[in-house]
Amino acid sequence: METLYRLNSENLSLEEVAAPSIPGCKIVFEFGAAEGNDFNYLDAEEKERLMKALKKKPFQIMDFLCIIRYQRMQNKRKTRMRFDYYMLRLLFGEKLAEIRVSHEKGIRHTSPDDIVKLVVNRINTSFSKKVLRPH
Repeated sequence: METLYRLNSENLSLEEVAAPSIPGCKIVFEFGAAEGNDFNYLDAEEKERLMKALKKKPFQIMDFLCIIRYQRMQNKRKTRMRFDYYMLRLLFGEKLAEIRVSHEKGIRHTSPDDIVKLVVNRINTSFSKKVLRPH
């Protein structure tokens, strides 16, 4: 959850996440945590609320909405492009964590595999030793 919170609104180049199909493209992630049929933007307040709930009882499943906004500079002006919408499902077992990603809507400049790799790499860099291995 901390990794998704930190990725929220972080500006990255498309090259940092995926094989770029658009030169000079920047992307911004927006994550929302599922609550019933809605998604709450994963800001500091929502993160704290979820952390308190996790301390009471660990979740076996967590669902997130991931919106990726694309933009590029043209003639010293930002040009906003379409969005991608993904659903992320995190499944937790005793010694296993699984990330499932499905593309819901959009132009798909990033693939589900790109998102999994980014999240796994970010989680691993936040610990002193590798805690997740992609399969």
